[in-house]
Amino acid sequence: MKKKYLSIPILLLFTLLFSCNDKKLTEVVEVPLPVIEEKVVFGSPDDVKADQGSFQLEKLPYAYDALALNLSATTLETHYSKHYLTYTNNLNRAILGTPLENLTIEEVLAKLDLNDATLRNNAGGFYNHSLYWKCMGPKSEGEPKNALSDAIIKDFGSFQNFISLFKDEATKQFGSGWVWLIVDRTGKLQVTSTPNQDNPLMKNAVVPGTPILAIDLWEHAYYLDYQNRRKNYIDAFLNVVDWIKIEENYNAVAKN
Repeated sequence: MKKKYLSIPILLLFTLLFSCNDKKLTEVVEVPLPVIEEKVVFGSPDDVKADQGSFQLEKLPYAYDALALNLSATTLETHYSKHYLTYTNNLNRAILGTPLENLTIEEVLAKLDLNDATLRNNAGGFYNHSLYWKCMGPKSEGEPKNALSDAIIKDFGSFQNFISLFKDEATKQFGSGWVWLIVDRTGKLQVTSTPNQDNPLMKNAVVPGTPILAIDLWEHAYYLDYQNRRKNYIDAFLNVVDWIKIEENYNAVAKN
């Protein structure tokens, strides 16, 4: 009996101890939350300047965030102000003091030594990106019109046939490279692709011609936004194609 009476105070003691611990565990600690969300500030593409040389950056015709529903401002700023700038500066250094220094970029591409990897990669990188920026815009018309529309229907059967072919070519391109809509030497529209920074103006082009539309398939063009989902990037690019500009490109080639 004594043992039973002695156990009661001990039980009461344990009950008090656990109730105190429970109280401490259930205390609410207030943590201040941020009141104002920090906004990421991007620079202006107009502030990006290449070093002195024969070639300068093609002006980006829209702000970095103008295509944000499809390509983020971070992607465009990095692509334009880092990658494109590097190709431009490297090209100027590569041709400095050579006969190529006073030529147009199209003439450089036609004459360059394909064994000169530095010149080949950077001349291609400069030309390809200079066209790429102008292929996109915040006010896409959705489909081409006028002479370009007629030419696409004539050479591909329909605009949807062209889109399917372009998407397929871009999807199956292995590794880094570009896919193009070109006007070939007979005046016909064709879809073609090139690896790395090559393009259809170079002497090694399988399908030579003048590009009027280009999609960059290097990972730096889309990885921040789409990771390994290249098909999603291709769709996003086609959402922002500036078909008015592509028609201007086509008309300029057709006149020559």
